[in-house]
Formats: sequence, C-alpha cells, structure tokens
Amino acid sequence: MDKRIYFLMIISFIIGLVELIISGILDLIAEDLHVSIGQAGLLITVFAVIFAVASPILLVMTAKIERKRLSLVCLYIFLIGCIVTVFAPTFSILFIGRIILALSGALLIILCLVMAPSLVGEQYKGRAIGIVSMGVSASLVLGVPIGIIIGSNFGWRAPFILITVLTALSIIGVHVLMGRIEPKPQIPLRQQLVAFKNHKITLGLTTTFLYMTGHTIMYAYFKPYLEATTDFNANWVSVIYLIFGFAAVCGGGIGGVMADFLGSRKTMVIALVVFSTLFFVFPYTTDFYPGFFIIIIVWGILSWAISPAMQSYLIETAPESSEIQQSLNNSALHLGVAVGSVIGAGIVDTLSVEVNPFAGGIFIILSFITVVISISSKMPSYKTKSAT
Repeated sequence: MDKRIYFLMIISFIIGLVELIISGILDLIAEDLHVSIGQAGLLITVFAVIFAVASPILLVMTAKIERKRLSLVCLYIFLIGCIVTVFAPTFSILFIGRIILALSGALLIILCLVMAPSLVGEQYKGRAIGIVSMGVSASLVLGVPIGIIIGSNFGWRAPFILITVLTALSIIGVHVLMGRIEPKPQIPLRQQLVAFKNHKITLGLTTTFLYMTGHTIMYAYFKPYLEATTDFNANWVSVIYLIFGFAAVCGGGIGGVMADFLGSRKTMVIALVVFSTLFFVFPYTTDFYPGFFIIIIVWGILSWAISPAMQSYLIETAPESSEIQQSLNNSALHLGVAVGSVIGAGIVDTLSVEVNPFAGGIFIILSFITVVISISSKMPSYKTKSAT
C-alpha cells in the first residue's frame, strides 16, 4: 500500500474535523460574540449545506486542473479560512470564515477520495478509499469531544488554532510527498449526467442518503437516549462515546478490506442487513451490558464500513464518471446527516427519544431495499453506446 494514502487520510481528518468540532463549543462562541446559541448553530448548518452542494459543482469546474496543484490551492484557501476563524472579531466574520472553510474543504475531501485509488493497484482500490474514509469518520466522531476538551480549557478559538497548525503542516507535506497526479480525461458534464439515467447510480446514491439518515436519527440523540434508558453516569457516557468512536474509525478500513475481498455488492448487502437488525435489537439490550457494548461496537463499525464499499460500487458501475459519482455520494452522505438530525429532533419533541432506534432502523431497511434493487438492475443500453 502506497504510504501517501495515509497522508491523504490525515488531510481528510483535518478537513472533516472542522465540520463538527464547533458543536461542543457553541455556548462559548455565543457568549464571546454576543449571539444566541441558536444563531451560533447556524455555523453548523451553513457548513453542512455548502459541503453537500458545493463539492460536485466545484469538481466539475476544476476537472482540468492537475490534482496536486489543485490540492495545494484548496489547502491555502482552507488555511485562510482557519485564520479568519481564529481572529474573527464578530459573528459575521466568523460566518464568512465558515463559508471559506466549507467551500475549500468540500473539494479537498473529494480530491482525497479520487486521488487515493489512483495511487494503488486495482486490487487495493477499495482499501485505499476505506483508509481515506477512516480519516473522515474519525474526524466526525472525535470532533465533538476534541472541541469540548480544548475549547473548555483554552477558549473556543483554541481548537481552530490547532487546525490552522495542522493545515500548515499538510501544505508542507503535499509539497514534499505528493507527486503530480494528472486529472482523468474530461468528459462533458452532459455526458456525466447521463449516468443518472442508470438506476444503479441513482439507487446507489439513494442508499447512502437513507442509511446515513437512519444512523443520524439515532446517533445525533444518542446521549439523551442513554440518559433516558440506562443508569450510566457522565463518565460512562464518555467511555461509550470513545468506544463507538474507535469502532467507527476502524469501520472505514474494515469496509475497504471487505470490499476488496468480498466485493462491494456483498459487503453492502451484508452490512445493511446486520445494521438494520441491530437497530431493532438495540433497545432490548440496555439492561444487558455485554450485549449492549457488543452492539455499540458493531454499530460503530457498520456506520462507516458501508461508505468505501459504495464508493467502489459507483466506480465499478460508472468508471467514466467516477469522480462526479464519488462527489455526489459524499453530498448524499452529508444530506443524510442533515435530514436525520431534523427527523430525530421531531421524534424527540413529539414522541419519545426511545422511538429513535426504531425510526432509524426503518430508514436503514429502506436503504437495504434500494441497494438490492440497484445491484439487481441491468446496465442501460446507452452505456455501451457511449463507450464505443
């Protein structure tokens, strides 16, 4: 395995860290910049929306640019966003900093995902995507506790100072370690979008959206769920989050290995069957701690094991437009996070947090249905014509 893959994983970790690290320090930001916590929460919303929408657009706009050069440009812009965030005197300036970070970060994540397979042999493509996915999953899972710990001790700007330093080191690393990576031959956007006539692609993207929606319905409200259904104190809740986080970080790598050995299709089907079953069993294990912790670990692994398999599946299904498909898959994932948070909030407010795992399980069952239909669908006839 090319060691540069691990460097791309580190970059993806740094970029992903910015998205949710702010969640644990909203109160500190609100107090310092004299806004409400609700207003401060818009910093998360604007980042998620831009991240989901901008990546496929920016990928098309930059299709002809050599990948190392483009990565450096994005990293320098990301560094500017970090500096604006650290020194923001007002909420408005901080908001602008988040927009800069989201735009540059959205393209950087996709660049890491599309560069990784090009650095390894055919037999390691799924593993390479899985390793980069580990960086993303690690950042999304560990971002909140890192923000809380550093922000509470040194102020809300401290986590972003750390990210600024890590970004600067990443720029040096790209200059030294990464060679030129030429972009794939450009295919007109109209031809790329023809792939959406292929139900295998649209159903694959729908699968990502549905399973991440189901996961987020539960994960976004996991702490209140534990408080309502278990006797764990605050220290044990922290331990549970750490266990889940470690499992999720490993999940990206495990999913990549499974995709290489079992194939992307079998990996997705097996993972979604277990995933959906797990959510319906979970509520009945809160009084049986061995089973409870086993499910926490399996849930953590599966939450990020499906992504590299799906990325591989999209590459196999439409190799001529693989970059845009990976970008759209990343958008579907982030939209799932956003929608799952909203649905979960509605359930908590109107019903009970104890309903969340069942609601999440229903969405994951729907994702299983869509992936089975996608896998079973035949390639449309236009595929052959466009290749000749």
